[in-house]
Amino acid sequence: MALKLNYLTKTLLATSLTLILGSPAAIADNPSLLNSSYDVARELFASYNEHFNDHWQEKTGQKVEIKQSHAGSSRQAQAIIQGLRADVVTYNQVTDVDILHERGNLLPKDWRQKLPNASSPYYSTMAFLVRKDNPKNIKDWDDLTRDDVDLVLPNPKTSGNGRYSYLAALGYAQLKFNKDEAKVDKFLRKFLGRVAVFDTGGRGATNTFVERGIGDALLTFESEIQGVIKAFPDQEFQIIVPSSSFLAEFPVAVVEKPAKRNGNFELATAYLEHLYTEDSQRLLASFNYRVHDPVVKAETAANFPDLKLLTIEEIAGNWKNAMQVHFASGGKLDQLQRR
Repeated sequence: MALKLNYLTKTLLATSLTLILGSPAAIADNPSLLNSSYDVARELFASYNEHFNDHWQEKTGQKVEIKQSHAGSSRQAQAIIQGLRADVVTYNQVTDVDILHERGNLLPKDWRQKLPNASSPYYSTMAFLVRKDNPKNIKDWDDLTRDDVDLVLPNPKTSGNGRYSYLAALGYAQLKFNKDEAKVDKFLRKFLGRVAVFDTGGRGATNTFVERGIGDALLTFESEIQGVIKAFPDQEFQIIVPSSSFLAEFPVAVVEKPAKRNGNFELATAYLEHLYTEDSQRLLASFNYRVHDPVVKAETAANFPDLKLLTIEEIAGNWKNAMQVHFASGGKLDQLQRR
């Protein structure tokens, strides 16, 4: 994995916007494609883009210029609504794709039926990154509410990554307290009260924990944690996989209106369909993502500990309800954070 000293360098959204608006959308001999993606997927798609390009050149003789735009997925979706001409989105939350239909009519309402597994070619869950020898002896969600533990967490208001961690904590508390709302709220209030830094996106949170040395535990994707452990072997970070967590889907979709306007609809569709091939699924698994392909899943089973994965339906009914009840202005998240 290409995780060196520049592992935590941020990509400026404005740069991608300038690139895509300042050049032709597609050139006959060298088509150009823009993928709008979530914050911690830089290395994954840098590798996948090379993999897809080899496939596309063999199939068509064309070499594709694939551009990337990375930030928290909610911010990325807003940028598209405001004019970023992305051909595809590869996000970490369903609602950030839904909003492209609801507010911009940029893709069809039934976009989840366009590709297998509800248009989620891979998935992950939320886990904890702790420091060498796990000095605070963190084992499960209960430990994250202790007064001697400081957390780093992406902001659930701006990051799908952060929302998943919040929902995972909520799901654990619902199981522990049999959905007793008063006890669940008390647990979440203590949990949120231990957050030392709310970064706007997942990669910023990783930077805060790893490079700035803040916090006793970083909450982020299992895949991101495994990448950090490999990238910084000298720091001897450890992963803690809790007893239960959230099923984090990674939805993908062609942003049909701009893709057609850019002359890229066929190319964009092929770019996403190729994520489901066995070789691509193996590549995704090498970046520590859980995949659906049965062959690759069997090959990599030892890398992914068993745990109870809770769905959005089990925790909050559906995404629309979760967004309204927990993440809207004045919602449960805001209420729990009031001092």
